[in-house]
Amino acid sequence: MTPNAELIQNVFKIFGLSAVAFFFAFAWTPLLTHFLYKYRMWRKSVRIMAPDGAGTPIFAALHQTKETRTPRLGGLLIWITVVVVIFAFWLLARTVDGPTLAKLNFLSRNQTWLPLFTLVAASLLGLADDLLQIWQKGGYVAGGLKFRARLGVVFLIALVGAWWFYAKLGQHTLYLPGAGDLDIGIWFIPLFIVTMFATFSTGVTDGLDGLAGGVFATIFAAYGGIAFFQGQIDLAAFSAVVLGALFAFLWFNIPPARFYMGETGILGLTSTLTVIAFLTNSVIVLPIIAFVPAAEAASVILQLLSKRFRGKKIFLVAPVHHHFEAIGWPSYKVTMRFWIMSAVFAIIGMVVALVGR
Repeated sequence: MTPNAELIQNVFKIFGLSAVAFFFAFAWTPLLTHFLYKYRMWRKSVRIMAPDGAGTPIFAALHQTKETRTPRLGGLLIWITVVVVIFAFWLLARTVDGPTLAKLNFLSRNQTWLPLFTLVAASLLGLADDLLQIWQKGGYVAGGLKFRARLGVVFLIALVGAWWFYAKLGQHTLYLPGAGDLDIGIWFIPLFIVTMFATFSTGVTDGLDGLAGGVFATIFAAYGGIAFFQGQIDLAAFSAVVLGALFAFLWFNIPPARFYMGETGILGLTSTLTVIAFLTNSVIVLPIIAFVPAAEAASVILQLLSKRFRGKKIFLVAPVHHHFEAIGWPSYKVTMRFWIMSAVFAIIGMVVALVGR
């Protein structure tokens, strides 16, 4: 096969699978929507307390109607679509002879096993949290898993991932753009775990109609591009399938949102993002590509620290997208400007990641 023919096949595989994911997710959205509204899968009350125990009257005023009338669990559309698409093409490749279906199979041990496992495990954790919030059960304010319980499960997922990378895939280097690979040895394991917790904290991005869907679409598009240029075609296809599912989700999540992503979507996406960043050895640019979620998480941390040590707030309400709402920006303006910022930083991060390669 000529290089040009192989390139065309790879491009067709990536964009074709992304399109399949979009149309499949789009097709079964009415079924999901019917279920969510029939069983009233939304919060019955808005959280009125922050993690530090202080009240959140501004947040409650901004989101009272939306939070208690719009279903959660929209993230099911994303990760179930990914699971169905990846196993459908794996099954077709095994049961139907032909080079085309064999090429379209993107379930591979060294590229997609780990991100798939992470996506499902973290999404199930988020699903449990969402259901407890809907049913107003659990140890958190207004329902949900206790924070320590969530951290414990995320730590286990991170530990399995770190062990798989280090012991099974033999990875122990960190790529520095322009300088090459730095061998960090056993320190690879704690680096992976810390990064997983850092991306876990970026889940606060999910808070406005269309915000998380658009932001994470640009992030997964950037890492799909990095994987493609590195020749990790199955991983690029996996990222593209996530992207296609995100586009379908976004179609129904733009204002006024038909449903919210919920923890089952955001936890799956953030955890999987960590795995893809390490599989592409591009974790060093993760704060650039994921600048918007990183800034959102930083705004929450800074707000809590300021209230603790200075006795006053930096923002009217955190995360920062709610601050802009509180000062009078329409929610759609906040969302669209954050989309633009995310796209710009995703492009910058992708270019930096490919420097010297």
